[in-house]
Amino acid sequence: MHTYNDTFPDVVDAVVIGSGPAGSTAAIHLAEAGRSVLFLERRTLPRFHIGESQLTYSAELLRQMGLYDEVAAQGYPVKTGAEFITASGEFRRTDFSDQGAGRQASTFQVERGHFDGFLARKARDRGAHLIENALVRDLLLDDDGRVNGVRYEVDGQSRTVRAGWVLDAGGRASKTAQHFRTRQEISWLRNVAVYRHYRGLDERNNPACTGDIQIGGHEDGWVWAIPIWPDTISIGAVMPSSVLRAGNSPTEVLEQHLERVPRIRQRVTATIPDPRTQVETDYCYYSDVLSGPGWIMAGDAGSFIDPIFSGGAFLAMVTGREAARTVDAALDEPYRQEELRQAYSDLYKTGYDSYTRLISAYYESEYKLGKYLQEQGFAVEGDRWFAQMLSGDFWSDLNPLTEWLRAQRRWDTFSSFEIVRECPVYPELDAAERAAWSATA
Repeated sequence: MHTYNDTFPDVVDAVVIGSGPAGSTAAIHLAEAGRSVLFLERRTLPRFHIGESQLTYSAELLRQMGLYDEVAAQGYPVKTGAEFITASGEFRRTDFSDQGAGRQASTFQVERGHFDGFLARKARDRGAHLIENALVRDLLLDDDGRVNGVRYEVDGQSRTVRAGWVLDAGGRASKTAQHFRTRQEISWLRNVAVYRHYRGLDERNNPACTGDIQIGGHEDGWVWAIPIWPDTISIGAVMPSSVLRAGNSPTEVLEQHLERVPRIRQRVTATIPDPRTQVETDYCYYSDVLSGPGWIMAGDAGSFIDPIFSGGAFLAMVTGREAARTVDAALDEPYRQEELRQAYSDLYKTGYDSYTRLISAYYESEYKLGKYLQEQGFAVEGDRWFAQMLSGDFWSDLNPLTEWLRAQRRWDTFSSFEIVRECPVYPELDAAERAAWSATA
C-alpha cells in the first residue's frame, strides 16, 4: 500500500474531492486497490449533513466493504421498515423482509456527521491521505484539455497536486459541475426542505415500529421522521418554495407541518428541538455529462434527487464505488477510458433515473403512492417487488414496477442512455434469479 513521505503530496494516482458517502467509499476502494489517493474535504470532520435514513442495499454495500459489523457497533437505530401516512391519517408499512431470501432485511438510521466521519476515517486507515479544511479552487488541465490535478487551499496556503484522475464527490459544491456547467434542474421537483433534530426521544411514544422512518403527506408537502440515535430524531418538512415563503419563519413552518401529521407529532412527545432550523434550497438537479478526460463525478456531485425514499446516501455509495473501479481500470488501461466512462455513466444514470421515477410517482399520487400503484395494477401490501425497489433495487429489469416506471415518458430526465439491467449490489443473486425466471418463462 502506498505511503506518503510528505504532508502534501504533489503527484498521486487519484484526487478524491469530498468526504461524504460517495467520496469516502471511492477513496476506500482506490486505496485498497493500491492507488495513491489524496482525499480532500473542505470542512472539519465531523460536519453536519442531512440524509440520515439508509436503504437495506446500503447495509449490503457495507458488508461487502468489510464495515458492517463496525457500523452496527456504533449504536445507530436499526431500520426494518418504512411507514407512509396520508393526509387523512391512513397509513401502511413496508417491511423490508418482504424482499425475499438473500437480501439484507434491515439497515441503519444514522447521524450523518458521525457516519460520514466514520467512513472518512476508514478511508484514511486504508491508505487514503485525508486533508481536512482543504478547499479546491481550480481544476488543472493539460494542453489537450485533460484534467490532470487540482489547485486547493489549506491553512491559507495555495497548493497544487497532479493526478492521473480527479474523482469529484463534492456534492452540491462540485467543482467539475461548475467548471463544465453540467447541471440541469428537474422542473417538477422544485421543492425546499426545513429540518432540525429533536432530543430526548422516547420511542414508547411511537405509534409505529421502533426504528422505522415515517413519511407523512399532507396537502402542502410531506414530513419525515428519522431516529438517528436512540434518543434523537430528525424531523423535516418538504414543500414548494412558495409555501415556505408564505410562512413567518422556517421554524414556524416546520412546526405547523409537524402538527399536520399526528402520528409523527405523537412520536416526538416531550422532545426538545435543537435551536436552529436548517433550510435546503435549489433542491433537485441532474447532470447529463458525468465524466470527461481525467475526471469523473459520483453521488450528489452529478445529481441530487428529492429524499422521500432515502436513496441519496445509497446511490452516493454505489456510484462512489463504481467510479473508483472505473478510475482504477482506466489507470491500468488508459486506451479503454472512453468505454469505461460510458459504462459508468450508464450505470449511474440507470440508478438515478429509476429513483427519480419512483419519487415522481409519489408526487403525482399526491402522497398516496400505495393506492396509486394499486390502481396501475401493482400489489403493494407484502409485495416483494415494491419492497425491493424501496430497498434500492434501481437496476434489475426483473422488477415489473421498475419496468413500468421506465415506460412513463413524462418523467424522462437524462438524455438517451443504455439501461444497465443488472444489479451492482447483488450481481450473483440477480443472475441466479434471472436464470430461474428464464427457465420458467
